[in-house]
Amino acid sequence: MKLQDYAAVIRSKNSGPFELTFDILFKTAEDYHHFIAAGVLTPEKFAALYQIPVTDIITFEQFDAARGVKITIPRPWPQGSIGESDMHGSQQYAPLLGLDVPA
Repeated sequence: MKLQDYAAVIRSKNSGPFELTFDILFKTAEDYHHFIAAGVLTPEKFAALYQIPVTDIITFEQFDAARGVKITIPRPWPQGSIGESDMHGSQQYAPLLGLDVPA
């Protein structure tokens, strides 16, 4: 199963003009705990997926109460600068959609 079919919410957004935040939220605690236990997404896997050094990951946190994962990284370009292609950071989540979640 793909993450896009498993998670309730997969999104990205600006976290100020210099950072991007990614949220992955699950409908049930069972789905959330399965995702975490399966090791589907680790800082190393996220860094490889986004082609950044692991040291660039500012935040990689699991929030049990929210049944979610939050990841924050520096924006490749400051918001609104030349070469920047997503003013709101809302389209950067796409590489996460195809992650395999084991049954």
